[in-house]
Amino acid sequence: MILTIDKLIYGGNGLARLPADDKGPGKAVFLPLVLEGERVEAEITEQKPGFARARAKKIIEASSRRIEPKCPYFGECGGCHYQHASYEHQLEIKSAILRETLRRVGKIELAEEIRVHAAPPWNYRNRTRLRVRTHPFVLGYNRLRRDELLAVEQCPISSPLINRAIAALWELGRADKVSAEVREMEFFANAEDTQLLVELTVEEKDWCRKSAVPEFVLAVRALLPEITGVAVFHETGQSTLEREDIPEELRETFGADCLLYSTSSANYQASAGSFFQTNRFLTDKLVELVTEGRSGDYALDLYAGTGLFSLMLSQNFREVGAVEAAPFSFHDLQQNCPSNVTGYRVTVENFLAHLPEGTKADLIIADPPRAGLGEKVARALPATGTPRITYVSCDPATLARDLAVLMASGYRIEEAHLVDLFPQTFHIESVIQLVR
Repeated sequence: MILTIDKLIYGGNGLARLPADDKGPGKAVFLPLVLEGERVEAEITEQKPGFARARAKKIIEASSRRIEPKCPYFGECGGCHYQHASYEHQLEIKSAILRETLRRVGKIELAEEIRVHAAPPWNYRNRTRLRVRTHPFVLGYNRLRRDELLAVEQCPISSPLINRAIAALWELGRADKVSAEVREMEFFANAEDTQLLVELTVEEKDWCRKSAVPEFVLAVRALLPEITGVAVFHETGQSTLEREDIPEELRETFGADCLLYSTSSANYQASAGSFFQTNRFLTDKLVELVTEGRSGDYALDLYAGTGLFSLMLSQNFREVGAVEAAPFSFHDLQQNCPSNVTGYRVTVENFLAHLPEGTKADLIIADPPRAGLGEKVARALPATGTPRITYVSCDPATLARDLAVLMASGYRIEEAHLVDLFPQTFHIESVIQLVR
């Protein structure tokens, strides 16, 4: 069948419609790897009561914005979604999706211009996780929309040092020197792309009783002297990982469990298992948008991570409260921040529920995970009486839902920023400045 792509939607798909019939308008069809306005020969791959999924077998009329993808794995690999569009058009797509999602989900008509902050579109990732299989050896990512392993020997959105690490792993794998206990490997590079922290995921908790893992660590560190340390996690089920303590006799072999990450204004300790922003080119811009020009008596940094914002806030606020529930991130937060930052290892919901009466912040920063604030937190923030909230979001749908609650409580959007931390992918990072 021939379909015309109406627009692109969040998640990397194009939206088209099946022909209308006597039962009403045509069913929505979602197709990956297309661009708006294109006419494609499509094949339905899945039928649902309210929509269908399809794939484009042939592009009949291509968009003028379509380009040749740079990566040889594009279209098969599940990591990138927009390499077939020029980078300028990717930014237009994301801006349109952000504005439309605010309108559709939150009933918010954004009058403000969305200020777009672009990144170098390649080699920007400082953190990359790959699946590992031995016998025969394969290192790679999940296939597009399938839980199948795709072998990859390069990743053009990852840093040059991470690509050297990928090549080194293939060299060890072909020599049968990768431990069979290893299921995943994650590489985290510092800002200068000169050092690596490696996280191994193993299947069994008693990995240290087996000599293969330490031997593998020695081999990979010999090939990559940039590795400062290797941490080990084991699978506990339901995609949950637990970090293992390295036995005393192996600590020299495995090295450090953290990395020093430098921005233009500060140095941060980032440990294995902690969250840190993944775009090595836009970290400074993100910090600037969130903290520059802000000062006062008291600021709250919710979902504070390793203290990326808290540390900068501490220079212009008398006191900062930083809330972070994850143990490794909280440990780094305490190491990174000065004495006028008080850390709270508790969920944001519980923190706000027990906030002493009369506590008033001049500024609240909220940088939640993809699930967003949720209704309880979104309703609790206005009750603090803060005149200014900065919402850092990585999901436009949960952002729109939460903004609707905040704006119903009297806040208005002062500025809207799109910070493109994830070029070539559908992911959208935004910074929304709210005042009342």
